[in-house]
Amino acid sequence: MNISLLARRTALAALAAAVLAAGDTRIWSESEYSDFEKGNLKNLSLASDGRLTVAPRTSELFDTNLPYLWALARDSQGNLYAGGGPGAKLHRIPSGSNAGKGKMVAELDGLAIQAIAIDAKDRVYAATSPDGKVYRIARNGKPEVFYDPKTKYIWALVFDGRGNLYVATGDSGQIHRVTPDGKGAVWYAGGEAHVRSLAVDRAGNILAGTDPGGLVIRVSPSGQGFVLYQMAKPEVTALAVAADGAIYAAGAGTRPATALPAPTIQPSVAAPPASAPGSPGGAAGPARVATVPTAPMSPAASVSGGSEVYRIEGDGSPTRLWSNPQEVVYAIAFDGAGRAILGTGNHGRLYRIETPYIYTSLVSFPATQITALASGPKGELFAVTGNVGKVERIGPELEEEGTLESDVFDAGMFTLWGRLSFDGTLHGGHISLAARSGNLDQPERDWSGWSAPIDDSKGARLTLPAARFVQWKATLSGPAELESVDLAYLSKNQAPRLEEIEITPPNYKFPASSGGLTSSPSTLSLPPLGRHLAQAAPSFSLEATPTSTPAMQAAKGAIGARWLAWDPNGDALIYKIEIRGVKETEWEPLKDKIADKYFTWDSTAFPDGEYRLRVTASDAPGNPPSEALTASLESDRFLIDNTAPKITNLTGTRAGGGLEVRWHAADALNNVTQAEYSLDGGDWTVAPPVTKLSDSLALDYELTLTAGPGEHTVAIRVTDDFDNQAVEKVVVR
Repeated sequence: MNISLLARRTALAALAAAVLAAGDTRIWSESEYSDFEKGNLKNLSLASDGRLTVAPRTSELFDTNLPYLWALARDSQGNLYAGGGPGAKLHRIPSGSNAGKGKMVAELDGLAIQAIAIDAKDRVYAATSPDGKVYRIARNGKPEVFYDPKTKYIWALVFDGRGNLYVATGDSGQIHRVTPDGKGAVWYAGGEAHVRSLAVDRAGNILAGTDPGGLVIRVSPSGQGFVLYQMAKPEVTALAVAADGAIYAAGAGTRPATALPAPTIQPSVAAPPASAPGSPGGAAGPARVATVPTAPMSPAASVSGGSEVYRIEGDGSPTRLWSNPQEVVYAIAFDGAGRAILGTGNHGRLYRIETPYIYTSLVSFPATQITALASGPKGELFAVTGNVGKVERIGPELEEEGTLESDVFDAGMFTLWGRLSFDGTLHGGHISLAARSGNLDQPERDWSGWSAPIDDSKGARLTLPAARFVQWKATLSGPAELESVDLAYLSKNQAPRLEEIEITPPNYKFPASSGGLTSSPSTLSLPPLGRHLAQAAPSFSLEATPTSTPAMQAAKGAIGARWLAWDPNGDALIYKIEIRGVKETEWEPLKDKIADKYFTWDSTAFPDGEYRLRVTASDAPGNPPSEALTASLESDRFLIDNTAPKITNLTGTRAGGGLEVRWHAADALNNVTQAEYSLDGGDWTVAPPVTKLSDSLALDYELTLTAGPGEHTVAIRVTDDFDNQAVEKVVVR
């Protein structure tokens, strides 16, 4: 990210941290992989750091009419050979041919061709599965069985520098070595069920990837094996050796819980999630060698756990370069610059590893899987696909231009659209932007047309119709790189919403109110590295959310209210609180310009009676006076009662060996909730009313108390619903 772009991101973060209002211009900004991936990319490549570039040019060389192609190899003359299934048919695409010029050259016994290799004399060898055999195809197209390993699966073929053919098998997990005259035998058996992939390193060692142990094994010419690395994934689907001798290995699947734990690995940048994966596939090893996907033979079969790719250095140290929890790596090859290229499914994507931390999603094919790759002499790549089986050419030339239609942005309301701008580097290429707006969430119909192109990175103000939704389109050509797109917008102010007022229990108060809006912060807290700065995206919600209030404290005579309020524009609100008696017509102010959604006042300053509260919300802090809007809501009736109940007709008489005490308690506004007595200064004891229920404004009480001879004092205490208390006493002699 360049300095100017970082400065803009930081400024936007500061804007988002401040109080936004309808009068403030907001910025819809997109600059990350996840932002651009949501749009519709055509002929563009997307790097994991958010850079967009024109994609390599792709062209279809041949459609085999097979559901799947599994294997691809290229001879020294540039001819391509592809095989797949169902039906073990071998196809040849001549060097330099135009699309559609390929043809089937051989049909073998078996369900599918799983691997192809070509020797130094350009003779083609194809392996079939199940009941695997290796066929050599003569120049006239006639196949003959070259070697029969007496095994079910053949997963990979590779030649060493001496012309020996190595055959990777399944079920028994063996590697057979076959001499140029077709004589072979088991050369290495490491105890794994399958040897899934093969390659040859610069020293002539054979490299093997296994299943289910997920092992990358180096086998010396003498057949001595050494495990270079155990991957966290159970199946090594592809191996390739870079020009500097480093080994690239792809693993797929989920290791069973009972398996031995994988060794600790270095961290890497994870790829964004994709849709359901297919079964893992094979790799293109050294040039002119191709391998194939694992059993079951259809790559449509699901494999959970996704894939990861490691680079193993010459000293054996591994580094994880790429991972994806859903996509599966089928093949690895190298482009003209020596960068690793990954063929994946189930979105038919090619990825390029740029650095240990950055990768690029190069191109996507309509086919579901890219199952094998081969490198060309001029930096081009060749790929075969599954669902459906085609042969494709990729690069190194770029497409003339590429476009990205962004995801649709929902401003949530009627909105004015302002300046559209971008950050990017042209490198002699060209970038232009356009936008359109509408009031349907899908832009297929009844939207405005695209605006005039904007090719200045500083942008231009749009003349789009004001609407709820907007979308931009970027067009790139040449070597230009697009890093971010910003669109300014201003939503039409809407009145605040007040949905509920609740009167709180009497005799409790809230903490002191802030009394008004706090000033904008003078500091900015940045998120931890690795997390993106907050953007000034819409901060509002189109519906109210629950509001929490602080704990209340006991305070005799206090009464309060809290309310549910929000603003469609996300504006900060201030409130005015008013009160009136239910039989009055004029509102009296209690408090104005408070920012909290709660308030407490001293009710003892008001006569007892029924009242209503009115709360008025205003978005004036963030809008010009002429555009500020308000909304008001009245509460239900509530009581103010600070007068204690009255105790009357209190009498005490002797009755046998005890006392009889009677009284009447009444309150003008609230139920009498409790009566208590104390004999001769003892503890207060609850006294029930005659009716047993404390459910009325007036209640009678009768007590029979045990007391000895002499004078006794009985105190009576009565409490109403508002905790107002009255105390009286009677002396009995």
